Amino acid sequence: MTDMPPLEEIQETFALLDDWEDRYAYLIDLGRKLPDFPENYKNECNLVKGCTSQVWMVLKEEEGHLSIQADSDAHIVRGLIALVIATYNNQPVSELTEINMESIFEDLGLSEHLSPNRRNGFFAMVGKIHSYS
Repeated sequence: MTDMPPLEEIQETFALLDDWEDRYAYLIDLGRKLPDFPENYKNECNLVKGCTSQVWMVLKEEEGHLSIQADSDAHIVRGLIALVIATYNNQPVSELTEINMESIFEDLGLSEHLSPNRRNGFFAMVGKIHSYS
């Protein structure tokens, strides 16, 4: 996952892109940078409830920090997963609920440009992460 830019870089890139078609293309590109997700992890146990698209997420704690693996069957959602990973991956498990993802989501303008179903799915992923801590 070394190709995944940090959250700050994603925010800067979003700010530079004026057109939402370009922002969607950037999200899709971020999703393409996700590492391969093992097929055997695509099971009911790892399915994120509340997502319209299928989203699988595996959370692990490694030396007190969160490790995330995730995938989806939808391109835009894979980009949203990349945003979640850029925000939460390698963060201390004890501090996960302190991250204000609602604010990040708003700052990027996603609340105005994503469907309510995509928004609900995005925050279902965040909820799964917060419930892990």
